[in-house]
Amino acid sequence: MTGTRERIVTATNELFRRQGYNGTSLKDITGAADATTGSVYHFWPGGKDDLTVEVLMTSGAAYGELFEAVLDEDDDIGRAVAAFFDAGADVLETTDFIDPCPIGTVAREVASTHDGLRAAAHAVFDGWVDVGAARFERAGLPPERARELAAVVIAAVEGGFVLARTTRDTAAFRAIGRQLHVLIDATLAATERIGR
Repeated sequence: MTGTRERIVTATNELFRRQGYNGTSLKDITGAADATTGSVYHFWPGGKDDLTVEVLMTSGAAYGELFEAVLDEDDDIGRAVAAFFDAGADVLETTDFIDPCPIGTVAREVASTHDGLRAAAHAVFDGWVDVGAARFERAGLPPERARELAAVVIAAVEGGFVLARTTRDTAAFRAIGRQLHVLIDATLAATERIGR
């Protein structure tokens, strides 16, 4: 049986994916988690804000591990990135376009209004860029170029989710993955030609 703390984190994650940060009340969270308001404040004295930081960090770490695992499934990093986008498109389609990532949802809502939550989302995104950059370095890119390309991939994922959810169509999301494959292959080839 899942403990109260884990139920609250899981319920909050799901609610943020469906309703966003501003659309989710503490009452929504406690109802979905079958928990009391006192439990929330017991585990997170700062209430919803502290809980949100934990949800972002926990979800961010899980998605970072998933991103790394998918990239490491294929020796061809461009093909691995395209596969990551195809898998994301499949998730969007099977969940009726519920946002698969609460980090991007929350970040878009709070980036200009809540510096603490913005900083937490920034830390998550930065961690994902680190994961991608390390993989691109292993594929042969110099560190600065690897980090830039990883940032492009992360931005494309988040922007692609918004586009797909808005249009309720994954064609563009899948196309982004294919075009990133082309970009990655071209970047690696150019780097190899000039000797890094």
